[in-house]
Amino acid sequence: MLNMDFNERVLLQSTDLAWVESPMPGISRKLLERDGGELARATSIVRYTAGSHFSTHHHTMGEEIFVLEGIFSDEYGDYPAGTYIKNPPGTSHAPYSATGCILFVKLRHLNADDQLRVVIHTGEMPWYPGMVSGLQVMPLSEYATQHTALVRWAPGTIFKPHQHWGGEEVLVLDGVFSDQYGDYRQGSWIRSPHLSAHHPFSKTGCTILVKTGHLPT
Repeated sequence: MLNMDFNERVLLQSTDLAWVESPMPGISRKLLERDGGELARATSIVRYTAGSHFSTHHHTMGEEIFVLEGIFSDEYGDYPAGTYIKNPPGTSHAPYSATGCILFVKLRHLNADDQLRVVIHTGEMPWYPGMVSGLQVMPLSEYATQHTALVRWAPGTIFKPHQHWGGEEVLVLDGVFSDQYGDYRQGSWIRSPHLSAHHPFSKTGCTILVKTGHLPT
């Protein structure tokens, strides 16, 4: 198991991690958290080289994907950089990439009753005002306590101190995200446990992918 104690705060700089080859040629991963073998609850950065593909597989407890670079594809469509995909529990597909791509992938963590497939091309979607000046939010998925969203911070934005019911997970997509514990540049992955608290801000501005309410309470 890797980083599966959900009572602990975890901070990783994904750009510093080594690529680990998968069983499929041309597909490698940077492991952030993992419990199991090829049928694992896992969070990873996944790289497809041009022309690589994964065999058809089922998502017993679902999958979330955010395309970081390139074009990701399956039999249902093509998903360029900036696309968010939620494949519900029980679905299957045969993914590939003709051009090569890099993905942020979460496996086997969705609610079994969450049966809505979601595909959002975020570059075409509106941003909504956040709770403080300088903050903008793009909701991506909501079910029960789980919420996934993009959050964009203008330079100098300061959010109020708050707690995370059901935890919080952040991937920094660009800029520098900060709180009282440190500064987190592009590629940083932070997982904070249930009832953890912080006072976030961004001096330079940033965009983050955020998931809340999915960790054990």
